[in-house]
Amino acid sequence: MSWNVIGSMGTEEREQALFAKCSEHVPALLAYVSRMLGGDRHKAEDIVQETLLRCWRKYRSGDEMLRPWLFTVARNLVIDGHRKKLVRPQEVDGAVWLGQEACQLDHIERMLSAVVVSEALKALSPIHQGVLYQTYYLGKTVEEAAETLGIPVGTVKSRIFYALRILRLALQERRAIPVGSDTDTPNILRHRSSSAA
Repeated sequence: MSWNVIGSMGTEEREQALFAKCSEHVPALLAYVSRMLGGDRHKAEDIVQETLLRCWRKYRSGDEMLRPWLFTVARNLVIDGHRKKLVRPQEVDGAVWLGQEACQLDHIERMLSAVVVSEALKALSPIHQGVLYQTYYLGKTVEEAAETLGIPVGTVKSRIFYALRILRLALQERRAIPVGSDTDTPNILRHRSSSAA
């Protein structure tokens, strides 16, 4: 990429000397700005180009040293760009809005499902509730649940099977799932029954 600034190929000695000095600092300046922008090379190149334009227009060789001046200008441009983003309202297109809406609806659906499942859990006996609590809610393996409950592994598996069966019937009575096959079991029940068995 060429870093020539419009008019930078002038014949005056001052312009040529300034162009040569700027050219030696461009790679370091680009790396510095890229790091500040989280690796966004395109924005970094825009900032470096604007820095070089400002240098061309305003820098005087008698002022301070060129490298610190370039880095300060670039840093200020990055900060100004960040501040402009904060002040300006966020632009949202239709797809983002629909995605947010779908996420909110999904959250509401999960909350309602949780309420229905917790109501259906009341239909279980305490021993069946205990085994589902250990395996589903606490995420323990069958072996860990057996050790915690002080019962054999086979008993835990059996209780999980019957607990899920009773829970499925309770959910069908509440019309949370259609009456019929096991494939109509909500995902949370299928997930736990397959991993707990």
